[in-house]
Amino acid sequence: MTLKDFLKNKPYLMWYVKDISKISTDAAVEAVLNYGDFDDVKQLIKIVGMKKTAAIFRKNSRQSRSNYRPEIKHYFNLYFKKYAA
Repeated sequence: MTLKDFLKNKPYLMWYVKDISKISTDAAVEAVLNYGDFDDVKQLIKIVGMKKTAAIFRKNSRQSRSNYRPEIKHYFNLYFKKYAA
């Protein structure tokens, strides 16, 4: 399964996007971590990979303007520190 197929099957993750085929991996990771349940997160990691997902999260969450909610940012900082170190 590709990332685009995964997102097409989960319209609640990116309800604000008309054409999911144009979504970047960074935007997909952000949407799944912010709005998905843990099964969605596991599927994302299976598709993208643990290290790449963690790298995207770390890069985007450290920016001065980040779309990650504070509780999501905190949880996944701890999660990726433990499992993607």
